[in-house]
Amino acid sequence: MRTEYRRPVAVITGASRGLGFLLARGLAERGHDLVLNARSAEGLDVARRDLETRGARVEAVPADVSVPAEAQRLVDTAVEHFGRLDVLVGNAGTIQVGPAAAMLAEDYATAMDVMYWGLVHSTLASLPVLRRHGGRILAVTSVGGKLPAPHLLPYTAAKHAAVGFAEGLRVEAARDGVSVTVGVPGLMRTGSPRNALFTGDRAAEYRWFAVADSLPLLSMDAERAARKLIDATLRGRPEIILTPAAKLGVRVHGLAPATTLRVLAGVNQLLPSTVDPGPRPGHTTSSPRWFDMLTGLTRSAAQRWHQHDDKTAHHGEPARP
Repeated sequence: MRTEYRRPVAVITGASRGLGFLLARGLAERGHDLVLNARSAEGLDVARRDLETRGARVEAVPADVSVPAEAQRLVDTAVEHFGRLDVLVGNAGTIQVGPAAAMLAEDYATAMDVMYWGLVHSTLASLPVLRRHGGRILAVTSVGGKLPAPHLLPYTAAKHAAVGFAEGLRVEAARDGVSVTVGVPGLMRTGSPRNALFTGDRAAEYRWFAVADSLPLLSMDAERAARKLIDATLRGRPEIILTPAAKLGVRVHGLAPATTLRVLAGVNQLLPSTVDPGPRPGHTTSSPRWFDMLTGLTRSAAQRWHQHDDKTAHHGEPARP
């Protein structure tokens, strides 16, 4: 008979960089051993070496969680190597930025595959094991799953689906002793513009997105965000919304949805209108000197949280942070 480890074990999808890496690091610091997942073996290897220096035992599993068998492989790895699974963090994601008129059907399919089906498949694979120890699930969604965001339609649609799944699962899984936390971040300084995809007027889209991602009053420090998400998950909170702007937006939209839709339609008028289908990763976009000065925080985050370390992320395929 296999002897189970005493240390708790966490599976984290989308763990090679950005918020996923920081969530893995935070769980390691709280005594968890880790099963890391992303599509890229190269990106995972960098994250694994970093996390092992913090005393965690780490298994890295390159896999596409939108495929049920590959999602199951993450859970099987946790059980085979550690004998247990206590926490699932569903964080795998992709983001396409640009006007709806420039988006293709495949952009919506990609977003749903990663951020909805990836969450569903990894959750369904994990639930039988999580029930053994009263496990925890963190579904990393977005404020974009609570109210619409202009020029992010595939992302918004997929995150709305993820919110619905996670909220419904919370209601039913509690009966089996499994706690589900719906994480609803606003903008965070994870360095994500580096690996986001841009269409339409790519340079202009990249500029507004990267500037918004860098503003201290609008975006949140990613390390602080990760700590709050982990705290909420381990305490079994039903939901956590991060950033004051996200909290305000969700509350106003709940009370006056027609008003927020009109306001956001006005915001959309201020964004670039060029339609030129064909997303490209953010790091291919050049920028003027003044722009670099405004986006220092997000560029620093990209360096710190491994956004530059995956050299194979973009070979004609969307990035998945």
